[in-house]
Amino acid sequence: MSITAEQLSLLHTHSLTPHLQKLHELLWLNPLLTNFKSIQNSLVLNGANIEDAASRLTRFAPYIAAAFPETAISHGLIESPLRAIPNAQHALSRIAGISLPGKLWMKCDSHLPVSGSIKARGGIYEVLKHAETLGIAAGFLDKNSDYRILNTPELRDFFFKHSIIVGSTGNLGLSIGIISAKLGFNVTVHMSADARQWKKDLLRSKGVTVVEHADDYSKAVEQGREQARQTPLAHFIDDENSQDLFLGYSVAALRLQQQLEEQQIIVDEEHPLFVYLPCGVGGGPGGVAFGLKHVFGDNVHCFFAEPTHSPCMLLGMYSGLHDQVSVQDIGIDNKTCADGLAVGRPSAFVGKFMEPLLSGIYTVSDENMYRLLKLLKDTEQLSLEPSALASLPGIINILSKGSAYLKQHKLEDKMEHATHISWATGGSMVPKEEQNRYYQTATQLT
Repeated sequence: MSITAEQLSLLHTHSLTPHLQKLHELLWLNPLLTNFKSIQNSLVLNGANIEDAASRLTRFAPYIAAAFPETAISHGLIESPLRAIPNAQHALSRIAGISLPGKLWMKCDSHLPVSGSIKARGGIYEVLKHAETLGIAAGFLDKNSDYRILNTPELRDFFFKHSIIVGSTGNLGLSIGIISAKLGFNVTVHMSADARQWKKDLLRSKGVTVVEHADDYSKAVEQGREQARQTPLAHFIDDENSQDLFLGYSVAALRLQQQLEEQQIIVDEEHPLFVYLPCGVGGGPGGVAFGLKHVFGDNVHCFFAEPTHSPCMLLGMYSGLHDQVSVQDIGIDNKTCADGLAVGRPSAFVGKFMEPLLSGIYTVSDENMYRLLKLLKDTEQLSLEPSALASLPGIINILSKGSAYLKQHKLEDKMEHATHISWATGGSMVPKEEQNRYYQTATQLT
């Protein structure tokens, strides 16, 4: 569904629209944020769904450990480190010219095994769920089976009769392509023009069919959906609407809860948790945020981060139009160095689902993502791709622009005891020469 002339006219009268059109960095606070306990029973997904997804990943762990030796040390668990980044916090404070109380951590989904991005959570999960469903229906599996049976020629031959199809800006396609090819599926990834060449090359090296499109993400998804309609035994992974993707991401909250406990980090009313999540179409950050609200309730405050050139979720949520509106409708080009976030039209499912859960959204310029890339490399020796750096200035946004939020939620005198988590969504699989180009570009901007 596209925007009507009347809706577009009303949109242009909104006070936020001119700032988005001028590519201003800004912080938007969600007026629909609601006490979690009061609405959790009315949501279409719940804690039982998250637990079911976590159990499924546990069943697959022996297979993952066998198929991907890099996960053997974690017994087939695809998980990332939680790392304190005090040097980066100090540098951010100096640049911002303000004190940044509390402690800043980085959740390094950039270093997730198998595909090196947050998409290893949702993307791999949905493929595994589909494989389980097919295996059980065909009599190869039941939920008490040793899932290492999936790592055999007989099962790979079985899955090769079935197709997996997805549209992607890069990282989701990478995750789905790698796991689908390993299982034996016939897999096609439709890639938008924003996708990095090295991601396309890596997928092809794994036996994945990559279809390139001159248009943006939405066109790649549309073409993938159309191919799936015409292909027998095909499963289309719908990044715009999939609840399975969403639930795969949500399991991250249970893992983070354990990591915080291991670090003896308290999260309660006196010790608030702030989490900053880069956002493209919305499934990854939405799923993580939903899981976090389930675990920590109103003691966690989740913010999405978007490029100034691709603020699709912000536009959809503040206007209430969700997937009816695209950034191109108000004259924004959707061209950004943050290829994983280069999405012009948000997910309708995620935007509507997050209306009572999300604290707010802020935007970051391409130039500042590059500058933050250099800052993190110089201070913490961490190399990320530009889109992951959208999460890093979250702490600054809250402490410099978020006074109204802190006051409304009675957090002003609790920030010394706050924990801030910058969610690093990708970067470890970026080729060295590409990392060097990112760093050189950042150096020229400083």
